[in-house]
Amino acid sequence: MASGTSEPRPAGHRAAVSRPLRDTASEGLKIVVVGGFGVGKTTLVGSVSEIRPLSTEEVMTQAGVGIDDSAGVRTKTTTTVAFDFGRITLDDEMVLYLFGAPGQERFWFLWDRLFAGTLGAVVLVDTRRLADSWYAIDRLEQHGLPFVVARNNFDEPDHSLEQVREALSLSPGVPLIDCDARKKESSRDVLIALVNHLHALSLSQEPIQ
Repeated sequence: MASGTSEPRPAGHRAAVSRPLRDTASEGLKIVVVGGFGVGKTTLVGSVSEIRPLSTEEVMTQAGVGIDDSAGVRTKTTTTVAFDFGRITLDDEMVLYLFGAPGQERFWFLWDRLFAGTLGAVVLVDTRRLADSWYAIDRLEQHGLPFVVARNNFDEPDHSLEQVREALSLSPGVPLIDCDARKKESSRDVLIALVNHLHALSLSQEPIQ
């Protein structure tokens, strides 16, 4: 992550050692992490990636005043201006690529390109700015992309998951889980929840013999 970022470093963070892609890798899977401004997308990608994540975070300037809504994240000093990128090797042949989408409205035009070729998505939400998640959910539904919703717990949550589900008008079939994007194990569990959701959807679409 870029120095000066307001997002906390993942627990156990250390200078990443670049791990070369295996010669046997032949298949790449793509997942996108979306959500509002300052919700923790860069942190999640960085906590679970096996390589030093590519981050396009830049220091916030006066140019964003009155454009980027920083309510609830006043201490944030950097922002993603393109996307974050991380990688996880699943086995000798399969690699998972993670893309973190920018959260500010002025960069939403990039989302369509990030969605291309995507298996599914994680919608990361912050209950302090829950309304910021509606656009991400709407866009994913418009694209027909399956997704899970993860509540990033910066502090002790004030609302139950069922209250969050109701506030976001999530259908019963959309998984909603808690996470701490700073922790590798927690971020990994979010990705596992998405993979399990994708698997369940694929089984439900198989023709009955």
